[in-house]
Amino acid sequence: MSIAIVTGGASGIGRAIATSLVARGDTVVVTDINAAGAQAVADKLNTLGKGKATAAALDVTDADAVADLFTGVKAEHGRLDLVFNNAGISIGGAAEELTLAHWDRAIDINLKGVVHGVHAAYPIMLEQRSGHIVNTASLAGLVPMPLGIPYTATKHAVVGLSLGLRAEAAGRGVKVSVVCPSFVDTPLLTNVNPDLPATSMSGDAKDDIQKAAPRLYTAEKLAADIMRGVDRNKALIVAPAHGRAAWRGVRLNPGAATRVAGLAVSRIRSGK
Repeated sequence: MSIAIVTGGASGIGRAIATSLVARGDTVVVTDINAAGAQAVADKLNTLGKGKATAAALDVTDADAVADLFTGVKAEHGRLDLVFNNAGISIGGAAEELTLAHWDRAIDINLKGVVHGVHAAYPIMLEQRSGHIVNTASLAGLVPMPLGIPYTATKHAVVGLSLGLRAEAAGRGVKVSVVCPSFVDTPLLTNVNPDLPATSMSGDAKDDIQKAAPRLYTAEKLAADIMRGVDRNKALIVAPAHGRAAWRGVRLNPGAATRVAGLAVSRIRSGK
């Protein structure tokens, strides 16, 4: 039985990860800025009759709050085995539409939120000489994804952070993995740029996204991929298969991959 923390656990990928953990008998702290949503997830998970879930309100942009929660979980349970830095926000729009507010929000949540989780978890895991940090990035952290470059930039940063930390942690008992899914059917697709100035992709961008990427993956299938990847201590967990193919294409021919991304932009702009 593992002791785990999942950020952004009230919906989407975070909820699916928490469900997979409890289903295999783990104890999970489901955290989210949406406290009621996190509590609802924990309540439902406690009906599975296997592991155990509790809920906690957490704003990952608040470094002190993240540190307090992580040290509190360690103090209560005596250890901290798994941390899923999963909370994120969807930012979309052409570069000329984006304001500094879009950039700041993406950096604060998608990048600094992960930094805060790593900064809180890593010392605990070094001290106990065990643990696994799993950071949620995106396929957008491996391939050129236009029409949302603040999102793309932060996800590239999370990939680099994770792989660099994995190298540092090697031999010290701490494992680090980064999750890079292609488009997943979650509320992020229908809540682009929340509480930010509107762009051409604000609000529900699911139809636009499906013009460029019609095959949406489910959060439940991704969670299964993540659990397998964590069990195998994979550095990069890229899913599904078409995401791995896109990643391979970028590595083989970056110029062609950028041209393909440009075609997707044209398709979205034309409305076809």
